Amino acid sequence: AAFPDSAYKEAGSQVVAGASAWKANIVLKVDAPTDSEVKKLQAGTVLVGLLSPAFKPELLEALAKRKVTALAMDAVPRISRAQSMDVLSSMANIAGYRAVVEAAHEFGRFFTGQVTAAGKVPPAKVLVAGAGVAGLAAIGSASSLGAIVRATDPRPEVSDQVRSIGGVYLPVEVEEKMETGDGYAKATSDAYNKRAAEMYSEQAADVDIIITTALIPGRPAPKLITAKDVALMKSGSVIVDMAAAQGGNVAGSVAGKKVVTKNGVTILGYTDLPSRLPAQSSQLYGTNLVNLLKLLTPASDGKLVLDFEDV
Repeated sequence: AAFPDSAYKEAGSQVVAGASAWKANIVLKVDAPTDSEVKKLQAGTVLVGLLSPAFKPELLEALAKRKVTALAMDAVPRISRAQSMDVLSSMANIAGYRAVVEAAHEFGRFFTGQVTAAGKVPPAKVLVAGAGVAGLAAIGSASSLGAIVRATDPRPEVSDQVRSIGGVYLPVEVEEKMETGDGYAKATSDAYNKRAAEMYSEQAADVDIIITTALIPGRPAPKLITAKDVALMKSGSVIVDMAAAQGGNVAGSVAGKKVVTKNGVTILGYTDLPSRLPAQSSQLYGTNLVNLLKLLTPASDGKLVLDFEDV
């Protein structure tokens, strides 16, 4: 990620072999450890990483057996005090931006409208499903490239944010509160889903690019775009399913893969979007980890203080 070993040494770190790293008191990782890596962890170790605890109960059991204290960075609550450690928001911001880059690459046409000597070029039409951190990043990026951007979200209170970055908010008219106490969207009702499905079908027939970002914490991703919707899209259209790793929002998407349908629609199910901007991801994730360690070492003496009553 453009950070040479010398940079770590200059900052006061030691560069050691992998076997030695696992003997540390605190192990900082990106992804959850593999089975073989779990076996290398020492009793009493504090493991920090993106552990997906809601989806990996067997990992938690294995870590408990080895008497490892695990801190899941992807379970940091969305509260003011924890904002500086909110890895999900950091990575979602990067992923939303990168989703637009990937879509533009596959689309192969201008996003912005132009009038040229060869004729008039219409702007691309982009639909973003979900206006959380990732969705807002995608909306802003696509809008800055000159596209016509529309967005859906079950929380009408995000409409002002969508408009402020150049998007058009498409409301689904139902009378229910669609936000949980932690700021995330909650599971939607049958009435909402029915009306939303109609809207997605209408938009699929009109737009060039769809980017889906819908996730419900601790649950599989909701299905938003059906096979029928995909079939309605024009040849050359692109869909980026940012929820592919959690089962996907789009019928036909495959986690980690690019799929081209019979009618010429490209569906991207890439699960490594933040990794496609490695320097930026490393910088932000590293900052999140540093902020966590500062909180856990209040005396700045290198001694870790875990207060399990602080909830």
